[in-house]
Amino acid sequence: MISQTPSFARRHALRFTGLALAAIVASCATAPSHVSNIPASDQTASALPLVNALRAKNGLPPLKIDTAASTAAIYQARRMADAGKMEHLIGIGDDFGKRVKSSGVKLPAAENIAEGQKSVDAAVTAWINSPKHLHNMLGKYDGLGVALAYTPSSGDKPYWSMVLSSN
Repeated sequence: MISQTPSFARRHALRFTGLALAAIVASCATAPSHVSNIPASDQTASALPLVNALRAKNGLPPLKIDTAASTAAIYQARRMADAGKMEHLIGIGDDFGKRVKSSGVKLPAAENIAEGQKSVDAAVTAWINSPKHLHNMLGKYDGLGVALAYTPSSGDKPYWSMVLSSN
């Protein structure tokens, strides 16, 4: 009769492999510790009049500065600058909802990202000229946070993040 139970050594090898895989996934989903040292600035006060003018032209109420959304935007801009790429999700297991909620952002929320624009005006204009980003800015949100980050390792390329939040 052939046993259907794996041998002792095989069970331990499988267990070790599973634990190693879980550790790798967890490390990819965790923010690098040096992200907080990446130069970043809160650009919400500069972006707010531009976004509110757009909303007013479309008969929508103005947004307000949301400090939690600003915190989430700064964190995302730093993550992109650190990774040297413009992406909403960075690393295995990344989750937008969990990420912004951890900054205190109330859902529903949306995120616009951009790279390379040299000013807040240019970043907001790029978002306005993109149908999906425009849709976010005209959505049923109350709060706004906008941030800029860059690193010398990415050639000081500007990385932008906008978080729209519900209050």
